[in-house]
Formats: sequence, structure tokens, C-alpha cells
Amino acid sequence: MEHQDLTTHKNGRQRKLAGTNVARDMDRGETSSSEPEVEEEAEGLIRGSDSEDRRHRVRPGVRGELGNILLLLFLYVLQGIPLGLAGSIPLILQGKSVSYKDQAFFSFVFWPFSLKLLWAPLVDALYFSKFGRRKSWLVPTQYLLGLFMLYLSMTVNSMLQSEGGPKIVTLTGVFFMLAFLAATQDIAVDGWALTMLSRENVGYASTCNSVGQTAGYFLGNVLFLALESADFCNKYLRVEPKDTGIVTLSDFLFFWGVVFLISTTLVAIMKRENDHGRGKRRVQQEETQGVMETYKLLFSIVKMPTVFTFCSLLLTAKMGFSAADAVTGLKLVEAGVPKEQLALLAVPMVPLQILLPVIISKYTAGPRPLDVFYKAFPFRLLIGLEYALLVWWTPSVKQEGGFPVYYYAIVLLSYALHQVALYSMYVACMAFHAKVSDPLIGGTYMTLLNTVTNLGGNWPSTVALWMVDPLTSKECQGAVGQSCGSPAEAGLCIKEGGACVTTLDGYYVESVVCVVIGLAWWVWLGKKIRRLQEQSPAAWRCRVDQ
Repeated sequence: MEHQDLTTHKNGRQRKLAGTNVARDMDRGETSSSEPEVEEEAEGLIRGSDSEDRRHRVRPGVRGELGNILLLLFLYVLQGIPLGLAGSIPLILQGKSVSYKDQAFFSFVFWPFSLKLLWAPLVDALYFSKFGRRKSWLVPTQYLLGLFMLYLSMTVNSMLQSEGGPKIVTLTGVFFMLAFLAATQDIAVDGWALTMLSRENVGYASTCNSVGQTAGYFLGNVLFLALESADFCNKYLRVEPKDTGIVTLSDFLFFWGVVFLISTTLVAIMKRENDHGRGKRRVQQEETQGVMETYKLLFSIVKMPTVFTFCSLLLTAKMGFSAADAVTGLKLVEAGVPKEQLALLAVPMVPLQILLPVIISKYTAGPRPLDVFYKAFPFRLLIGLEYALLVWWTPSVKQEGGFPVYYYAIVLLSYALHQVALYSMYVACMAFHAKVSDPLIGGTYMTLLNTVTNLGGNWPSTVALWMVDPLTSKECQGAVGQSCGSPAEAGLCIKEGGACVTTLDGYYVESVVCVVIGLAWWVWLGKKIRRLQEQSPAAWRCRVDQ
């Protein structure tokens, strides 16, 4: 319920980083004292103004740029496809009884979107002028995405169904590359949106972003899991039942691999970027030099006492939620809840996810937005305990035909309450980031804080998955002198006619430990994060020698 949805939120859909603004903001902050360059820059501004005036005359309003808006929307949809597919793999692996250590290893797939700040300045500054600043990265990145998908379509079945179990290392490596390429494509598309749309319509870029990524994730996760499920297809879409779903993972990967290759070819040939005018080499050289300046600026921001304290708190704040966010959904699948049903629960949540930021922003718009974060914190911890009770209750509710409707209603209500607490903390954090970010370097500052926020959710989730197996106790029943301490011992127990029975599930241990850690953080460090709001604006300003 949580893992496949929340992980993607953290790494793509909601908590998107403005990575492409980093080097661009640095470029805007740099000036030159040489008169020829100033004159050429002035000429460029005049040419840009003239071209913009012509664009406004020829294509006024949204209708005039409908083609560009639709192209942006389509590119963001493509970006959401590999994210959705990556989110569906843990549920598929859980159905094959892989260990939670394997799930933890695969969770590294969701890290690239949280780390893209590390290479965003390079994407912003290095390019082939003749081909286009954004197309230089977009086209090869999307070609590689398409080729990886075609490769996976031919090999994914052997990776998932090998004799020794799924090949976790290979799967992780391939899907990590998909996520890395999607994150790089995101940087390029974000930057292109600012020049593809006119100034009056550039606000639609964020709409294309959220709608497109959400739609792509829905196609790659919810729709795929539904159409891949034989039970779902036989129940709702077929007259005569069959043993497989309408589509397989291989079919889905092959289809979208072809879509990526064809659409990228069309964009490369038919869509042109704005001409940079004269002095292309000088501009590119200055931007390349600006990459190092951007990295120096990031380091300077982190060294500030207030920022360092805030980042330390952000990196540790979500430890108390890690078991609930990362493990609950997998435990429900392990208890017999169909993975496609869990995925479909995300559909009725969409209106709530749209309304919550609008409602919560009314309470975070004041001078103390982190008060909302502080107040929502214990409620989210309690929801984590409620999730543990839900997992414990699930096996007793299961019937021969599946689970009753009231069970899914309770799961949906639990999920909705979790979303309220999650969004309250998220919107409060984003509001505080906007409040304290130095306006002179706002893009870099905001991106850094968002990156730290995302990392603060990723590493506890990976650790939580990793610790489930070591905290779980099992004993061999039916075979004297045997144990179930390792996979080899468990296999020997079964061979001797016994069965490994779980006496203590590590998930429940983790749930309690996480809540205790979370409460300790809230009591001792929660007040510290509230006191950061009392710091003067000067304490958040970065002083860098120009």
C-alpha cells in the first residue's frame, strides 16, 4: 500500500527538485566587466526581446502554444513510465517470496531522483550548441531509456524466474539506470520548459510536470499491475478466464521501449530549440566554468550553521516513519492482499492529494510554517502503529474469495489519514524552504534543501527493509533438531519434513522501535526545528565572495 506509492512520491512525482535551475541561477548572478561582452549581451537581449515580441504576436495566449504545452506534457508522461515500473517491481518480487534484504537492495533504485542535484549543473552547462542545449541531453537520454526497456523486455523474465530466485543485483542495476536516466531527462525537460514556453505561459510548465508525471506513474504502475493480473482481468475484463493477464511485463516494456525510440526520433528531427545567436562558444565556456562555481556555492550554503542544523534535522526526522512507509505494503502482499488491488487504492486518493496542499497551505503561509510540521509529527507516528495493527489483522479477515469490501474501506481510510499527516509535514517543509531561501540564489538553495529532505526519507526506508529479516525469529516445527536461522537451514528443515514458522515478525519489532525513535526525536529535536523559525533572515543568507 505504501511502498510503491510513497517511494515514488519522494523520488519523483511530488518532491521534484528544481535541479535545472542550479547552474542557471549561478549564470544569472555572474557579471562581466569587459565591454564587448556587455555589448554582445545587450544585443542578445534585444534580439531575444524582438523574437519574444514576434512570438507573442504570432502565438498569443495558451492556444498559440498548445503544441509546446502538449509536448511538455508528453515528455513528463514518458518520465513517469520508468518510475511507475520501478515502483511495481517490489510488489512482484514480494509475490516471489524474496527476502527483505533483497527488497532493501532494490530500494536503491529510488535514490537517483533524490541525488540529481549532484549532476544537474553538468546537464545545465555542457551541450552541443548546434543541436540544442536541452536536446543534447534529452535525445540520447531517451534513446538509452528506450534501449534499456527493449533489453529488459527480452531478459526480465529470466531475471525474475531464474532457478535460484530473482536476480536482484541485475534487476537493481538495470532499473537503477532507468531511474538515473529518467532523472537526467527530468533535468533537461525542466530547463527546456523555461525556454519552450513564452514568459506569459511558463507557469503551465509546473502543471505539465505534475499532471504528466502522475499520469506516467499511473500507466507504469497501477494500470500495468491491473492488466498483468490474471485475477483482475478474468474478473473485470474477460468473458473466458485465462491463466495470465492481458499484458506481461515483457510486453509492456517492449511497447514503451518502441514509444520512447519513435517519439525521441520525432523530437530530434522536428522540434528545434531557440537559437543562441552569436558568441555560442563564449557562452558555453562561461557556463562550463559556472559548474564549479555552483558546486562551491552549494558547499558554502551547507557550511552555514543554521542550514547545517536544519539539514541534520531533515536527514533524521523520518526515521520514525520508515517501517510504516517502506514495509507495510509488502507485508500486506505477503498476507495475501492482491498487489493490483493495493495499487488501485491510489486512484481514489488523487482528488485528496490535489486538495490537501491547497487546504494545508492556508496554515503554512504565516511566519511559522514548521509549527504544522511539529503538530502533525505525532499523528503520523500513531498512524504507523495503526498500520502494524492492520497488518496483524489482515490474515484473520481473508476469505476464500479474497477480502471483503469493508476491509478495503478500512485500508483506504487508513491510507487517507496517512496522506493528511504526510502532506501536512511536506507542505510545511516546502513553505519553510521558500521562506528561508536566499532570493539571490533561490534555485540553488531550494534545490539543496529539497534534496536533503528526499534523502532523509530514502535512507531510513532502505535501512527499515534491510532490518526486517534480522529482527524476525523463526523456528522449525515438525523436524527435530532443525532450525530456520538461515535460508540453508530453512531448506534443510523443509527437506526433513518440517516447516519454518514465524514466532516474532521483525516488522512489528521495527514498528515499535521506529515509533519510540520518532517520539524521542519529536520531544528533543522537534522543539529545535521550531526554534529555527526564530532565526533572523540574515542567518540564512549565504555570503559568497563574488
